[in-house]
Amino acid sequence: MSHALIPEVQKLVNANPVMVFMKGTHEFPMCGFSAKAVSVLKAAGVEKIASFDLLSDDDMWAALEELTEWPTSPQVFIKGQFIGGCDIVGEMFENGELQQLLKN
Repeated sequence: MSHALIPEVQKLVNANPVMVFMKGTHEFPMCGFSAKAVSVLKAAGVEKIASFDLLSDDDMWAALEELTEWPTSPQVFIKGQFIGGCDIVGEMFENGELQQLLKN
């Protein structure tokens, strides 16, 4: 891993139990997938969602992609662990895994 901003990404992930790198913010999502991910997290009982607007910083987006090797947004981290994008979070919610992860 060589991107200079990877430590900044990791700092955000480690400082926030639920961190979403997305287009827009959790208050004002700028794409449907980001809005759905935030909606699913709220439905799972998450009250405090931290977010970073990838549209505001191409370098952070590049660092995040290098760190996770995941080419799309949103990217959801829970308790420091990369979970995945909108579809994965939705599937985890449907089968109860998301709620269990958030409880532990």
